[in-house]
Amino acid sequence: MTRKKEESPAAEPDFESALSELEEIVDALENESLSLSEMISRYERGSHLLANCDSFLHSAKKRLEKLTLREESENVLASDDKLCQPSLTATPQHDNDDDSISLF
Repeated sequence: MTRKKEESPAAEPDFESALSELEEIVDALENESLSLSEMISRYERGSHLLANCDSFLHSAKKRLEKLTLREESENVLASDDKLCQPSLTATPQHDNDDDSISLF
């Protein structure tokens, strides 16, 4: 007995393809003599593509913000590490050999 493959809905086009198709739709709506039903159909498709493009851009913006925050955090941590490193010039120099402690 073989299983039938479930048909998945058509995959959404990538951002560049969706944007290109959206530009074609706008051009057709502005310059072609279309029937009312064809105009409505293309408008609906354009609205769908626009929503997909907007969603993609929103997602990309969030990803870039996360990357920027991560880089800023890494830069702060790196600079904190440098501040916590002992400096070679910060070691006290003992001029006298006595064991007395002097504050001044």
